[in-house]
Amino acid sequence: MSRDTIQRYFEAFNSKHIDGMLECLTSDVEHHVNEGQIRVGRVKFADFCAHMDHCYDEELTDMVIFVNEDGTRGAAEYIVNGIYKATDAGLPEATGQTYRLPAGSFFSLKDGKISRVVTYYNLADWIRQVS
Repeated sequence: MSRDTIQRYFEAFNSKHIDGMLECLTSDVEHHVNEGQIRVGRVKFADFCAHMDHCYDEELTDMVIFVNEDGTRGAAEYIVNGIYKATDAGLPEATGQTYRLPAGSFFSLKDGKISRVVTYYNLADWIRQVS
């Protein structure tokens, strides 16, 4: 179940189906953003996704998903293949640059849903690629 939930979450991400991602989350999901603040709840998660969709076009490939034995925690390693579409505040100007970046996510799972998402990538590498 846990592996399936994480798989569905990433399939929805790659399909740009935010509602599908939200269906995989608990109502009080904690979203730990790389280099950012923790956002709590599906509404804030949806707002974050809308912002990301405005600025970036991303597809995740080379996905490997790991889940612990009792299904309460998981992780995924993948490559982010993206296009920087619109300038994000405090970051370099967007001109349609492409990037390819290794990243990972960590999950807590409760009752078949994701209750915590933590995402990590090397921001300095991303800035170097789009500058």
